[in-house]
Amino acid sequence: MIAAAEFGKFPHVKCFAHTLNLASQRALKVATLSRLLGRVRRISTFFHRSTTANHYLKEKQKCLGLKNHKLITDVATRWNSAYDMVERFLEQQPAICATLLSPEVRKGQSDLCTLNETDVSNAEDAVSALKPMKDATTLMSEESNPTVSLIAPINAQLFQDMTGTIGDSPMIHAIKNAIKTDLLKRYNSEAEKKILHTASALDPRFKGLPFLTVEERLEVYRGVTEEAASLENERTLRRTEVTEAPEVTGTLEEETPDGPSAPKRKASSSSLLVSLLGRSFTDTEGTAKPKTPYASAEEEMERYCKASSLPLTEDPLNWWRVHEITFSLLSRVSKRYLCIPGTSVSAERVFSTAGDVVTAKRSTLKPEH
Repeated sequence: MIAAAEFGKFPHVKCFAHTLNLASQRALKVATLSRLLGRVRRISTFFHRSTTANHYLKEKQKCLGLKNHKLITDVATRWNSAYDMVERFLEQQPAICATLLSPEVRKGQSDLCTLNETDVSNAEDAVSALKPMKDATTLMSEESNPTVSLIAPINAQLFQDMTGTIGDSPMIHAIKNAIKTDLLKRYNSEAEKKILHTASALDPRFKGLPFLTVEERLEVYRGVTEEAASLENERTLRRTEVTEAPEVTGTLEEETPDGPSAPKRKASSSSLLVSLLGRSFTDTEGTAKPKTPYASAEEEMERYCKASSLPLTEDPLNWWRVHEITFSLLSRVSKRYLCIPGTSVSAERVFSTAGDVVTAKRSTLKPEH
C-alpha cells in the first residue's frame, strides 16, 4: 500500500489498527503486566494440554453456574489476544481455582497454582486500562464503515483516556503512560493531520470537531470550503471547454447553397429578444449576480455546520446520499475523503497468507481443519 501511494503520489495514511497494536504491545511489555501475563498464560496452556483438567473445569463451571467457555491463550502477533486471555481468566477464575485444588488435577503439577489476590487485582486493573484500546481495535477492524474519518476522534479520545488520574493504581498508571507515549509519535505530520481532520469534518457524526481548538476547527472548515470551490472551478472550466469546442453540424449538401437565392437561417427567438430588450434589461442594478464558487461553498459549509449532527450509530455515507443535492459542492469533497480506508485490515484479510501457517506452538489440528 505504501508503494502504491508513492507511485500515485498520494499522501499515505498509516494503518490505524497497526498503530493501536504497536501502542498496546508497548503496554504489554510493562514489567508487572508482562509477569502477570506469563502466569495466566501458563495456567491457560495447562488446561489446553490436559484433558483431565479441562474435564474438571467444565464440571466446576456447571456447579458454579458459569458459562461453558474455554480458556484463551494469547498470540504474540495480536495484542488483543492477551486482553482476551486475561478477561476470560477473570471470568472463569472461581472454576479455575476449584479445579486446581482437585487432587486429580494437581497430580504431577504441584508447582502450578492460581493467581493470588494482588495478581487478580492487577489483572482487573489491566483489563480496565486496556478496555478503550480493545474497543478501538475492534471498531477499526470493521469493513462496513468509512474508517478514515474515525481516526482523529478516536485518537483524541484515547489520549484523554490514557491520561493518568489521581486514583490510578501503579499498574494502570504504567499502562496508560506506555500507550500515551507511543501514540504521541503517530500522525504528527501536517499532511496526515489535514487528511484526518478534513475526513472527520466531512463525516456528519464528527463535523463539530470538539477535539480541536476553535482556531484549528475554523482552519479545517476553511480548507474544506477552498477544496469544494476548487472542484467547482475545475468542473466549470471543463464545461466551458466542451461548450466552446468547434461543433460540426449538418451535411455537405446543407453547407453548400444551391445558388445565390439560398435563404438565410432564421434568427432564434432568444437572440431576437436580446436584440430588442438587451439594452434595457442587461447589467441593471436589480439583476442578481451569480455567486462565485467560493461564496457558494462557504454558504454550503455554513448550512452544513448548522445542521444537526448525525447519531453515532448511523451511516454517514447514507446521509450524504440523501443530502447530495442539498450540499452539492461539499458532497464532491466527501467522496474524495470518506472512501479512504483507515486500516489495511481488509487488504490483509485478502492477500495475507499468515493464517495458513501452522506455528510451532500449535500442537493439534481439529478434524474439520
